[in-house]
Amino acid sequence: MTSPKDQTPVPYRQIRANYDSDTITVYQAYSSTIALPAVKDQRLNASLAYKPHRMTWIKPSWAWMMYRSGYSYKDSNQRHILALRIKHANFRHLLSLASVTSHSKVLTAEEKAKPVRVQWDPERSVTMKVLPYRSIQIGIGGDVVTKWVDWIESIEDVTEMARRLKKVVDQEGLEGVGEEEMMRRGLVLEERVYEMDEELRRILEMDLG
Repeated sequence: MTSPKDQTPVPYRQIRANYDSDTITVYQAYSSTIALPAVKDQRLNASLAYKPHRMTWIKPSWAWMMYRSGYSYKDSNQRHILALRIKHANFRHLLSLASVTSHSKVLTAEEKAKPVRVQWDPERSVTMKVLPYRSIQIGIGGDVVTKWVDWIESIEDVTEMARRLKKVVDQEGLEGVGEEEMMRRGLVLEERVYEMDEELRRILEMDLG
């Protein structure tokens, strides 16, 4: 969630994330079979149930993760929401390997050969309201999945945070609580603009749309 103090209009395509000087946080949802060993061993592939050859999608937007997983209640395969922290250099390297895809875009052979996919989907509020700008989703495939697993600095299960958030949203609503109060209660984290250089902006088609 962006800072409530920032009143500047949000560009149509922009990366917003929770990050510090060393790492950026992204989110994924998994079944208990995968998530619990991953947290215990701090290895995403700690369980044999983890499929290393399957494209895996990461999301820096907490609100979009809530929408995708139904606050962790959507189904048993998304029962646990994990916060994964990776170094900035590795995150940017992932993005440098991406092709942007959409329902209306036909990829070239060169784009299809790239191991990472990016989708710009409508951003959501924590109450699931559709917002007028986009949120990035990053799909990691091919041999890069193995590197991705090695790049993860830490894994935290934030499922209870998601469920507390849903309870507040259901009982009080965002209008009744407000973004600052949500942050104060530890239900959302501040997501700041994550700046991209010109080359990455070109790869991610951030100035289109």
